Amino acid sequence: MANHKDAIKRNKQNDKRRTHNRHFRSTMRNQIKKLREVIEAGDKDGANTQLKATVSTIHRVCSKGVIHRNQAARKISRLNAAVKAL
Repeated sequence: MANHKDAIKRNKQNDKRRTHNRHFRSTMRNQIKKLREVIEAGDKDGANTQLKATVSTIHRVCSKGVIHRNQAARKISRLNAAVKAL
């Protein structure tokens, strides 16, 4: 456990950021799972609408600094390719 005031504050900030980032990351993963389920079902119209929501979520998570912009681009590219393959 931290003994100094600044170390205690830093631990509190880290906990807050970790829970914040975990929320955004799990939201993104859930969106991706939903899209993959729609792709598995073969619903092309549903996949296009779900893709738009998923890409928006990934961009939001990237802008918050939770994931790197290259990772976001890679995820979006692969999801786009999966939807186009329908």
